[in-house]
Amino acid sequence: MIAARWGRFSRSYRRRLALVEMALAWSLIALQAVSPAAVAQSANSTPTKNLTDYRQHLESLDALVAACQKQRSAEACDPKLVGPDERVSFSTAAEPRAVGYEWLRDLLQQAGKKAEPNNVSAVVKADLPPAAQKQPELPRPPTLDQLLTQAHERLSADWKQAGETPSALSQKSAERQALSRILSAREYQGVTEVSVKDRFLENLGNWLNLFFSKLFGLGERSPWIGWLFWGVLLTGVCLTLVWALVRIERRSRLRLVPDSQPDSMAPSARAWQLWMQDARSMASQELWREAIHFVYWASISRLESKRLWPADRTRTPREYLSMLAGDDPRKTSLIALTRSFERTWYGGRPASAAEFQTAVEIAAALGVE
Repeated sequence: MIAARWGRFSRSYRRRLALVEMALAWSLIALQAVSPAAVAQSANSTPTKNLTDYRQHLESLDALVAACQKQRSAEACDPKLVGPDERVSFSTAAEPRAVGYEWLRDLLQQAGKKAEPNNVSAVVKADLPPAAQKQPELPRPPTLDQLLTQAHERLSADWKQAGETPSALSQKSAERQALSRILSAREYQGVTEVSVKDRFLENLGNWLNLFFSKLFGLGERSPWIGWLFWGVLLTGVCLTLVWALVRIERRSRLRLVPDSQPDSMAPSARAWQLWMQDARSMASQELWREAIHFVYWASISRLESKRLWPADRTRTPREYLSMLAGDDPRKTSLIALTRSFERTWYGGRPASAAEFQTAVEIAAALGVE
């Protein structure tokens, strides 16, 4: 029986420890360092532009990329010069399309830090043995100059696409409308419909991305905030772990009592039925104070016989209360019975038949029937 109870205690402890470790792991993931460019303007305030303003913005961005590629300084490559994300209205019938520039802010942020070293691979290869120098080189990642050139090409392609004629735009709008009519048919309803749960999860993911991006950016600007957050997080995790271990210990300590013969002077050494017989005998003589006294010890004998605590006659009524866990459903009844017993037996207060009947009902809730 001891092994079975210890197994239940171990499984309960492992489950709670796993929950604490999972919370710590998620917190560590949230504190991983990311690029400072994550401090972009919020996507909630994206202005709507027409095609003319959109093309002008693309021209200014192309000039910004050219200046950054030429100067390669923090001032010329400032990602704040890109401006906020925007929504572009390509036609009056279609909805505005969201256009983001996060990719360009990241590129400018990297380009404004420092110049790349030249001939690094040649210097490293010269230090290698002759046999290693003959091996083919791995493909190199694109340099910042190449990335800036690609950004220029991308902006030029977007500028050309924004200059399409109204007839081409209306043709695309008609195609979208035809596709929408097809997808609105009955056979596609189960495929295209988005549930409330999916929309909620998507909005929650967007909110978490925005929150963590602002949090990472704040830590990048003020490193001490990151250390403070670390301290608060670790302190909270430690306190939670200690609290969980204390609760596990308090819940399980009363269930790990070894089976042994009770003390000859303990309440459980005498059957609880005999205690109740004495209580009814005193009640028949209208000795209510003594009757409540026997009802109380009948309840203690009943609980002690279930091995809720080691048998010990020297305990006080308040010590018996402390032996029960705080979430034990029997604790409320035992508190009420203990107060009635203390008022009449130790306090010298006269008892009545009604108080005796109440004590009997409370004892019945504790298993004394």
